[in-house]
Amino acid sequence: MYTMLLFLSVLLAWPTAAGAHKDTEMPFMEYLDPNQQVKLKWGFSEIQGNITFELSINTTGWVGFGFSPNGGMAGSDIVIGGTGPNGNYFNDYHATGNNFPLVDKQQSYNLLSLTEVEGQTTMTFWRSVRLCDEEDFHITSRPVKLIYAYGTTDDISYHTTRRGTKEVNLLNYMPRVNIPERHYFNFTMDNVDIPAVHTYYHCKVMKLPKLNGKHQIYRIEPSIEHVDIVHHMLLYSCPSSVSEAYNRQCNKGGDEDLCIRVVATWGVGGGAFEFPENAGISIAGENADVFYRLEIHYNNPTSKAGRRDSSGLKLYYTAKLRQHDVNILMTGLLVAPYPHYQIPPGTAQFHTYGVCHTTAFSKFVEEPVPDLQVFAVSMHTHLAGRRVRVGHFRNGTQIDFMSLDENYNFEMQQITALGSIKTLKQGDELLVECTYNTTSRTGFTKMGFATTDEMCLAFLFYYPAIDISTCVSHPNMEYVKTQLTKQDNHVLESISLSKPSDQDAITDYEKLLTTVPQQSLINGFPAPPPVDLNSMIRNMMETPSVICQNDPVISRAAPKQLSTCWDVTLAGGIMLLWKAVL
Repeated sequence: MYTMLLFLSVLLAWPTAAGAHKDTEMPFMEYLDPNQQVKLKWGFSEIQGNITFELSINTTGWVGFGFSPNGGMAGSDIVIGGTGPNGNYFNDYHATGNNFPLVDKQQSYNLLSLTEVEGQTTMTFWRSVRLCDEEDFHITSRPVKLIYAYGTTDDISYHTTRRGTKEVNLLNYMPRVNIPERHYFNFTMDNVDIPAVHTYYHCKVMKLPKLNGKHQIYRIEPSIEHVDIVHHMLLYSCPSSVSEAYNRQCNKGGDEDLCIRVVATWGVGGGAFEFPENAGISIAGENADVFYRLEIHYNNPTSKAGRRDSSGLKLYYTAKLRQHDVNILMTGLLVAPYPHYQIPPGTAQFHTYGVCHTTAFSKFVEEPVPDLQVFAVSMHTHLAGRRVRVGHFRNGTQIDFMSLDENYNFEMQQITALGSIKTLKQGDELLVECTYNTTSRTGFTKMGFATTDEMCLAFLFYYPAIDISTCVSHPNMEYVKTQLTKQDNHVLESISLSKPSDQDAITDYEKLLTTVPQQSLINGFPAPPPVDLNSMIRNMMETPSVICQNDPVISRAAPKQLSTCWDVTLAGGIMLLWKAVL
């Protein structure tokens, strides 16, 4: 990240409804039985607080699905439905023992569709993730025992052997890829000597082992030797102009700055990440990248000498190509030590913003730009970060959050699979908002590469892959300097005193920074101003409060309708004026 962002920073000197759901809304799938006769698909929205299921069983009778504390009937939460001679039937039940379940007083499951086609019954329904009803199961981020049963007729009776159970983590799902022989590359450092400094970036450019034809990466797995000093890792692909391997401290300038397409990411506290079964990152093949650059940020707060490290990434790959090639899009605020853009001390909430406007994508790719399907996000700040939100705008209006973390934890930086695939259309905007707490600091915090500096980034995993891997912005700092001079009230000096009375000055300073014209960089180059962009401050929605729900009026609403009750208020947007770079 260090050299990539430094490369970008030098460019500052350039001129400048209810019903059936689409498959993309239910991207996860598991067979619940060994004979693959019972298929469950699902998708969820943690932001809206709902989860949708599609259960398909090879039968023309009744079908049942539920949650169980131990895999048995007693204490389980169940739905049963089917297509009978008198029409569809569907009810929410609970079981008090190993006998016929009881109908819930509060029907918390909502039927979307029921079909019976060619000997298979498919039942699609949704519910809230969190329910207040004591007769229903509370879904968490931990694995849960799912149960199923079915009959051969529509007479709901004892299922005999037509039942089963399987443990699945619905909200933190990782697919089990059935590949007989797992092949992988190790991209690791080789006994790097960590200097006695707080922040150190090391870069290693290495050649990809020879493969016959195109392959795809389907799993990213960290290999950490010293968890106390490895802060984050990024793997970049290099263009053909990079033809030599090296192993050294990351430095600004040189060929390594050309290796800017992100292939894999990992942040402190993160684990392995496996891609959906229909997607992978393309490697090898004709005209493919040969050299890759591994970059590791070492955080050594005690400046201890004599440490050596051989951490890196293990990348699993397959020759059995999947439907979609994946790319990673880095969005947010370009990291560079701006002289007048700093986070003041002594404030509980200070916001920064970075903008990505996809209108300019067509200027950087030759073919028509397709809709991009985003399926996972990794968000990144440093020690002062407390919240990260990625707003998704279309036609000037926020339609959703692409992702958000209301309780950002510096020690737990995961690649998070979205519960449903979100479509990024050409012309859409992404607004990355980061919230910081500096109440324990006495000096300004700059945007930079050290752990004690700050960043505001979101990495979006998407397909189909296009040649766009970076879409960040930075404020027009000449404009900021001019405005601060016009105010002639020594705003920065006043804030640095860190007194309670300075909060008004901090508020004015933040307001100034959030109304500054933004200058956009795509793939490291200044983006031309879109013709339809005007000087509007985009409103960021308030984060919806997701609580347990048992209101029958709410429960009858379709999942998409829940978003209509969100309050839309100004949370500090950003003026999207694209002008020439300084």
